[in-house]
Amino acid sequence: MGEKRGEKDKGVVLLDGLIGGMPVFVKELVAGGVAGGFAKTAVAPLSASRSCSRGNGASVARIVPYAALHYMAYEEYRRWIILGFPGIGKGPVLDLIAGSFAGGTAVLFTYPLDLVRTRLAYQVVESSKLGVKGHVPTELVYKGIRDCFSKIYKEAGIRGLYRGVAPSLYGIFPYAGLKFYFYEEMKTHVPENHKKDITVKLVCGSIAGLLGQTFTYPLDVVRRQMQVQRLMTPNSNATRGTLETLAMIVQTQGWKQLFSGLSINYLKVVPSVAIGFTVYDVMKAFLQVPSRDQTVVEVATDGLNNPPSSIPSSSSLPQTQQ
Repeated sequence: MGEKRGEKDKGVVLLDGLIGGMPVFVKELVAGGVAGGFAKTAVAPLSASRSCSRGNGASVARIVPYAALHYMAYEEYRRWIILGFPGIGKGPVLDLIAGSFAGGTAVLFTYPLDLVRTRLAYQVVESSKLGVKGHVPTELVYKGIRDCFSKIYKEAGIRGLYRGVAPSLYGIFPYAGLKFYFYEEMKTHVPENHKKDITVKLVCGSIAGLLGQTFTYPLDVVRRQMQVQRLMTPNSNATRGTLETLAMIVQTQGWKQLFSGLSINYLKVVPSVAIGFTVYDVMKAFLQVPSRDQTVVEVATDGLNNPPSSIPSSSSLPQTQQ
């Protein structure tokens, strides 16, 4: 018993040492990645059917780095804004701005994976529809994630991998900003003795996801339409921009199409956001991430103790003649 307890204590000490030696931004990356992966796994049964497994693989590969970058970038932008623009304060405007830029950063780094996921899922759905109608299903355009990347790149280069990124950015800026804004704002109204209550965090996250998704859903519809354009019209070289696609949807299908599927989307987005925020906060506590105010003070102090070498000291400047 004593030996087992000793080994357990050594393991705890080793883990504490490992966590203590991690930079804050690495802890935030890990916490964000775990939160994203856990949330995705929890709502997977509410997402697309299991027949779309090809798209699911790309989705899982995208969500972990996306969530890791999203949460870490939010914390970093928040610190930079506080230090660079102290007049903004620490209210909801700060969370809105930091969340918006964090969302944009995460999208730019992971968008090609989102494009691949959408195309793989779309081609499987379309093929199954053809089978239901009694026709012989056409051969799948893409055979997997790597094949999809390769064919899109050969067809249109880097630009092809970022097809539809504009509406994604238009949508993610307000969505990510509002999501963090509502979540952090609602937490300020929670009594101090309930701030660590997981149920409270889940409720705050649910409302944040609900409101953020409602305001930005039409742009998500436009993004998906742009991503699958080449599959819908493979013999056409013409592609539509964001505004053209938006106008086309309204003219041909009506404005209600911009909100088509929103209620179903609530079923996966709302719990996903709630679980993501909650797990992120729990992981930050586990990884011993300092409070945001403490982190800002540490960064500011480090900057004062280590000024940029490119700025000369006053003693090295030439003295003016009196």
